[in-house]
Amino acid sequence: MEFATIEYAVSGGVARITLNRPESANSMNKQMAHDLMMAAIACDEDPAVRAVLLTGAGKMFCAGGDLKSFHSKGDALPSEIKEMTVYLHGATSRFSRMNAPLIIAVNGTAAGAGMSLAVSGDLVYAARSAKFTMAYTAAGLSPDGSSTYFMPRLIGLRRTQELMLTNRVLSADEALEWGLLNGVHEGDSLIGEAQTIAEQFAAGPTRSYGSVKKLLNDSFTNSLETQMELEARGITDAARSRDGKAGIDAFVNKRTPDFTGE
Repeated sequence: MEFATIEYAVSGGVARITLNRPESANSMNKQMAHDLMMAAIACDEDPAVRAVLLTGAGKMFCAGGDLKSFHSKGDALPSEIKEMTVYLHGATSRFSRMNAPLIIAVNGTAAGAGMSLAVSGDLVYAARSAKFTMAYTAAGLSPDGSSTYFMPRLIGLRRTQELMLTNRVLSADEALEWGLLNGVHEGDSLIGEAQTIAEQFAAGPTRSYGSVKKLLNDSFTNSLETQMELEARGITDAARSRDGKAGIDAFVNKRTPDFTGE
């Protein structure tokens, strides 16, 4: 599968997506948003994809929206942005609701939509040199890309307000301390560490991971009783799956389970 603004390849159960506009700091334009949506659909529909690793090419992860491109649209910009957010939000929705875990390796600065994308992963790791800033209000804009959903859940309302209203820049270590990241690595080891984790997920019980993702995504809006009913249905479905049966059998017989994602 070939795209204009990203690289996409599947190997060993891991789909690797690389934002590939390094000459423009991997900034987000309509084409990249569309490419991400199509890649997300491919990941969601391909049973061979059991984990997804997303990163950026070059020194930046993603500098946010391509403001030069926005400026060139003139009075047509609102329509351009409306279409672009359809694609970007479609990508985030698919990534969030697919069974395969999404691991994001933030190789450099993540600003605006880049930060929104970065923190939306199931597991997020960053190079120690990475920086994070919302940046939207500095350009007279407001956030998109799911950050107003995920960030209050990850770090609380007060800290989210600070980041979105003041555009405070967080270092990778600060982002880890605040709870936006799962880990920080030296730049030359980041991708290798993230790849190792993706490969571990690719060998795991994919449907079980999907159930975890769904339960957590819904937990802030459901009542206790609704959430427990969904838990009961989720574990029941897992118990009847091939991997559920294999996992229980392996535990009882004291051996390593062979999960196939089924």
